Amino acid sequence: MNQDWQNHLATRQANLDAGVVHDFSDAAAERAAAETGDILCDLSQFGLLRVSGEDSQSFLQNLLSNDIRETDNGRAQLSSFNNAKGRMLASMLVWKQGDDYELQMPRGLCEAMRKKLSMYVLRSKVKIADISDERVCIGVSGDKALSALQGLYADMPTDSMSVAQANDATLIRRDARRMQIVTDVVRATDIWQSLSSAATAAGSPCWDWLDIRAGVPFILPQTQEAFVPQMVNFELIGGINFKKGCYPGQEVVARMHYLGKAKRRMYLARVMTDAAPLPGDKVFSAADPAQPCGEVVNAAQAAHGGYEMLVVVQTESADSFPVHLGALTGQRLDFEPLPYALP
Repeated sequence: MNQDWQNHLATRQANLDAGVVHDFSDAAAERAAAETGDILCDLSQFGLLRVSGEDSQSFLQNLLSNDIRETDNGRAQLSSFNNAKGRMLASMLVWKQGDDYELQMPRGLCEAMRKKLSMYVLRSKVKIADISDERVCIGVSGDKALSALQGLYADMPTDSMSVAQANDATLIRRDARRMQIVTDVVRATDIWQSLSSAATAAGSPCWDWLDIRAGVPFILPQTQEAFVPQMVNFELIGGINFKKGCYPGQEVVARMHYLGKAKRRMYLARVMTDAAPLPGDKVFSAADPAQPCGEVVNAAQAAHGGYEMLVVVQTESADSFPVHLGALTGQRLDFEPLPYALP
């Protein structure tokens, strides 16, 4: 985290752990505000890679699962970078910044992905830089908070995944109630001050919980190479373009789309446990007690107790058997509806 930004958050009573804001002294109240009210979040759990150079568009077009050309129209997009077997190495939010492209992903993946992507540069006129500490990302959720933000930026994006460029910030509409602001430290401090009267300052886990409720997964180091994109519903949330050209793993992803059916899908579930489920934790069902039937993708503490999580599960188990965390004797998962329909 940028030191100046960290100092600013510290003056706001932020409790930080490894450069991520856990809470602002009242985590329970912050979770309640995230559910029904208005919150203001630092998003330093994510980092940013900048891809620049005259070949940057064709470079990313040949590597990512989505059609990068669609960001030319003021749109952000979800995308993935996969290995040759179609397994996800990273998921990311991508938008265009001037002539460059910015790739937002969990901060713990940024340096590894910068090195991995750099292996493909070869003779291309492309530069890849980790700019995580140069930019600040702020998340805003709630009608009152968005109205206050409109007082700062009259021309805000209105459609989900649309992008507006101001002189001092990039605004990305994540969904009907959420906006992301990307700017420099000085402007971020002013924005935070302006919005703090309209929204509750909330820890980064609150934003992660809203992503979980929206059915939007993020690959973390613990789950790299665990999933083909369809397993985490990536085609349902706009993360795959099946009409674009080749990219690593494209044959596997296309074959599953046109010829097969995903035997595992991502579900939203709640589990009443005191111990936080972790990405990569296994889940079990009576369909085959000796083998896990899936694993946790992301999890966050819920507003009304327990944890909510995105979990990839064999569809047979999800449809016909109770599913348990950690072991067949572990806590049972209660499945909840996603905001989009599964096939």
